Amino acid sequence: MSNRTRPTPFNSPLETGIRSLAILVAAHPAAFDLERLIEMDYLVVHSSDASGPQSLHAALPMRAGELLVRRGLIEKGLLLMMSRNLIQRIPAEDGFNYIAGDAAAPFLASLTSIYSQKLKERAQWAAERFTDMTTSEIRQVTHRLFENWSTQFQAVDKSRSNH
Repeated sequence: MSNRTRPTPFNSPLETGIRSLAILVAAHPAAFDLERLIEMDYLVVHSSDASGPQSLHAALPMRAGELLVRRGLIEKGLLLMMSRNLIQRIPAEDGFNYIAGDAAAPFLASLTSIYSQKLKERAQWAAERFTDMTTSEIRQVTHRLFENWSTQFQAVDKSRSNH
C-alpha cells in the first residue's frame, strides 16, 4: 500500500481556476481584479444566497469565512489558467486585472459535465447581475448575506442555550 496522496480537484487551484475562467468568459470583454473575482466566486458558488439560481455547492454553516480561505486558492487558480494561456493578466491603475484569453471560451465550451454546465449558467447569471456594479457594491451584497446568515446562526444558538 502506498502512502502517496492523490491530488484532488476539490478546493484546489484547478477548481477555483476553472470557476474564475467561467466568470471571466461570461463577463468578457470585462476585466476583473482579484478582489472582484473573490466576491464573484462566492456568488457563483452560493448563488441562491443572492436570490439567484440554485447554489452550485451545498450551503454550509460558516461559509462566510470562505472569502478569506479562497483568496490564496483563487490566486493559484489564476496562475494555473495563465500558465495555459486561458487567462491574461493586464496592468490596471491600481494593480492588475484579469481577462479571458482567446482560448478561454473554446476551452470552457469543451467542458460538458453537468457540474460544468451548472457552473457556466451561474457564472452567466453572476456576470449579468453584477458586472455593472463596483467591487465595493458587490462586497456590500456579500456582507449583507453574511450578516443575515450570522443573525440566523445566533438565533439558533440562543434557542439551543434556552433548553
